[in-house]
Amino acid sequence: PSESGFTTDVLALYDWVKARSGNSSILFWGHSLGTGVATNAARKLQEERGVQADAVVLESPYTNIREAAANIPITKIYRQFPGFEYLILDSLARAGMFFPSDENVKVLGCPLLILHAEDDGILPPKLGRQLYETAHKAYKDKSKVKFITFPEKLGLGHDYISFNPELPALVKDFLNMK
Repeated sequence: PSESGFTTDVLALYDWVKARSGNSSILFWGHSLGTGVATNAARKLQEERGVQADAVVLESPYTNIREAAANIPITKIYRQFPGFEYLILDSLARAGMFFPSDENVKVLGCPLLILHAEDDGILPPKLGRQLYETAHKAYKDKSKVKFITFPEKLGLGHDYISFNPELPALVKDFLNMK
């Protein structure tokens, strides 16, 4: 698997769905690593085909893969050792892995919804917040960018935002705004 391969696969799936969906809206929804894939695909669709995604929803996102790797808990122990950046973070770039959601959202124009749980123990909510701030600053129509956080008391963590019974209504309200 590669970053460009993931993006190509998503766009092939998009084409397949588009050919069968009539006039239905199609949105890109990414979770965790998939948020980088979703923003890559939306940007490529816009820049290479001149087509805007109907919407992008990012659940537990990060700004870019380098910052994600630098902030995930498993790397905490290694951050203090010399060579961490070169061996871990730079190796991602050498492997062609960037997933630059922070750069991608600067050029998108479609509705963008960012969802993050305050008790996310894998990708810190600060990364979702930074991504939102980058997008909000770049978007001409600020109303197209929304950030929803879920309080720690709900216990949704990194993987369970989709279990929140309020999520369908929140997404529907957001999509109706466009």
